[in-house]
Amino acid sequence: MNRNMVLIQDEFYGNPNLGMASFSINPEYDTPEVLQVYAESYGITNPNWHLLTGDKLEIFTLANNGFNLYVAQNEEVEGGFEHSGFFALIDKEGNIRSRIDEHGNPIVYYNGLEQEQIQILKEDIKKLL
Repeated sequence: MNRNMVLIQDEFYGNPNLGMASFSINPEYDTPEVLQVYAESYGITNPNWHLLTGDKLEIFTLANNGFNLYVAQNEEVEGGFEHSGFFALIDKEGNIRSRIDEHGNPIVYYNGLEQEQIQILKEDIKKLL
């Protein structure tokens, strides 16, 4: 997911109207120092890309109830956590933005692992900007 977010970073680098946020789902491990090393290893250089950590319950509540994106602790999976892998496009007013598919249904999230979805997200960012 973060490799694909780097592609988005690179596409819009220097645009002050684009901010990006990545939320740690393992805040007990992901200290600000760990996240800094992580950013350096992935090539995260955009000053408007924020790697965020905090209280696990608050992060999980934000993901599951605020963004409606699944995240949970699961000791049976690699890393002990699972999540949807989706990206949300949020406007400056805090609204989740979406597009309409060919049947008139909203497509609210973008699969952060699929190149086609990343391309669609780039197109939608351009429209929103």
